[in-house]
Amino acid sequence: MVCKTCDASLETAVNFCPNCGVPISVPKGESTKEHLNLVISFYIVMLGFLIINYFLYKDESSLLQDIATESVFALIIIGFTFFDFKNIIKLYRFPKINFLHFLGYLLVPFASAFLVYYAVEFINDQLSDETYNYYLGYIDYPNPMFWAVLFVAIFPPVFEELGFRGFLYNQLLKITSTKVTIILTAFIFALVHFSVISLLWIFPFGLLLGYLRHKYNTLWIGMIIHFIHNFIVLYLDYYYFDSTLLEF
Repeated sequence: MVCKTCDASLETAVNFCPNCGVPISVPKGESTKEHLNLVISFYIVMLGFLIINYFLYKDESSLLQDIATESVFALIIIGFTFFDFKNIIKLYRFPKINFLHFLGYLLVPFASAFLVYYAVEFINDQLSDETYNYYLGYIDYPNPMFWAVLFVAIFPPVFEELGFRGFLYNQLLKITSTKVTIILTAFIFALVHFSVISLLWIFPFGLLLGYLRHKYNTLWIGMIIHFIHNFIVLYLDYYYFDSTLLEF
């Protein structure tokens, strides 16, 4: 729930806004069941889309298939946001934030990207001889780096943050506490990535993004951090891919 006067995030069982003090009233027709149904619908649609996409493009994919997949994903997210458009559009306001705090937050994705990249590489080396390279998946496309940056570093931060820290967060906040909302959005965010290894870092990463969404009531900080993290991981894949080629 969000205060209409100051846009502060609220717990579900409050009569007055703790930020500005105005009385809080629940609009007519706004029920817990309605928001819960939207949460369940969002998860089922996302899960169904990802499963279908996995089996359709399990063996190989083309540029047109990738464009179609990303476009459908974006349309799904945008479609759900129209159920809560007025509240979501407010999340695109630039927040008032201490400059040093902002710089500190920007250091997080640099640390997380390197830590995650080398940790995952180590785990993969221990468990199997296969490794996954994001850049390699686009090497056969014209202008491979352009498509890799678009589909790995730009699309996910924009639409995943809109879907999980925007729509899903808003719906959960209307039926449970802020703390549970942050945890659930991070958990569902991790689940839809279909990777046990990724779950180890995506869940805490989602917790951080959810906390920043709550603290500053904006999607911008989360999108920037998400972008930096994904871009660095992609660049490391690009760097090591080219290094491997130079050895031959």
